[in-house]
Amino acid sequence: MKIAILGAGVSGLSLARFLVEGGLAADAIHVFEASRSPGGLCASKSIDGFTYDVTGGHILYSKDQAAMSWMQRACGGPDAFVEKARHTRIRFGQRWVNYPFENGLGDLPPEANFECLRGYVAAWHQRQTTKSPAPREFGAWVRWRFGDGIAQHFMDPYNAKVWKRDLDFLTSDWVAGRVPDAPVDDVLRSSVGIRTEGYTHQSTFYYPKSGGFQAITDGIARTVLPRVRLGTAVREIARKGAGFVVNGEEFDLVVSTLSLTFLPDLVPDMPQAVAEACRTLEYNGIVCVLLALDRAEHPDLSWIYLPHAAQGPTNRVTYMSNYAPSLAPKGRSSLLCEVTTPGGAPFPGPELEREIVDGLARAGLIRRDEVLFHDRTETSQAYVVFDHRYAARRHAIFDWMAGFGLLTLGRFGRFEYDNSDQCVIKARELAAQLLERARAGV
Repeated sequence: MKIAILGAGVSGLSLARFLVEGGLAADAIHVFEASRSPGGLCASKSIDGFTYDVTGGHILYSKDQAAMSWMQRACGGPDAFVEKARHTRIRFGQRWVNYPFENGLGDLPPEANFECLRGYVAAWHQRQTTKSPAPREFGAWVRWRFGDGIAQHFMDPYNAKVWKRDLDFLTSDWVAGRVPDAPVDDVLRSSVGIRTEGYTHQSTFYYPKSGGFQAITDGIARTVLPRVRLGTAVREIARKGAGFVVNGEEFDLVVSTLSLTFLPDLVPDMPQAVAEACRTLEYNGIVCVLLALDRAEHPDLSWIYLPHAAQGPTNRVTYMSNYAPSLAPKGRSSLLCEVTTPGGAPFPGPELEREIVDGLARAGLIRRDEVLFHDRTETSQAYVVFDHRYAARRHAIFDWMAGFGLLTLGRFGRFEYDNSDQCVIKARELAAQLLERARAGV
């Protein structure tokens, strides 16, 4: 069996390695990667002694212990990682608010605390008494789930910053399984100053001691790198008999981790309706800006959220140099600022860095004279956007794909909101299926 894997991000590399570990000959695997280095959305960049993750601050954690252990072993084992306690906060004016927001109401000014608590209890009571189903519109879901106060003070402004769209343009599907339902008792306790914690499954995370998060994908790639064709963009995918042709070369199977939005330009036989479904999938890009600081150390924070316009365009700040000592030179520190962009829109101009610095200074997070330099990386596709036509488009795409025979994997290969560990888990599952097919001679 000769397999082409399109894309050398975490999904493509993991699939290749699982196949080799499962006994498939390494020379049966051919990975195409347009970039000059592997890593995809998990790539990191180093400049003047500072290292940052180019699509936002990544962390390693997983409910699937086997997947997390596999990722660690690929990178040199647990000793190659720093174990960190998660400390996340929301910047509300000049205050720190515990995260998630509903677990930090006691940190708010008294009037905002009251408005949020009143709205949360009213929304909870309404759900209990009417048994109303969750609204499909995300903006309506926010109020159904959290109430007017939390919507007004945090959820609406923060999500508007992230998604760059009217919130009811989005469906609530993407939050299913991602936003735990805080017990009402916890919210009441938090409001009166009794500390409660949410998202406890992320209370501890791991990060490579050196190399940034890309150290993980570099480690995964190590055993399959001779089979990765760097600097080789995919130009065409076509069927030929029972197999495929990629860039004029024949393969038995093709697994694509390339974005579905790219496929219409690569698959000449794709029906027009399916091509339209691919091209109109909604997504957001991201600009990540490293701020190198003349600051010896940070507060003990992992990352923070900035919901308000006065805080500048940044929606999330990762205290990057807190993740591992190697990420900044001795006596220096760094912040990683994330700014999302609507899919297909031009990236912001050079004014963005000034607006980021001004916003963080107003928020009391930095002094302007601390900034040694900044560095930006632009990524055209970073987040899947779940609009109301999302499900119908994917149904049309994968209905056709089942007959065409092209296999897909990865966040944008399937347009699913997967973290790196979920990409590994799905690669493991697909590898098991392909190895079974190879053993059966199919």
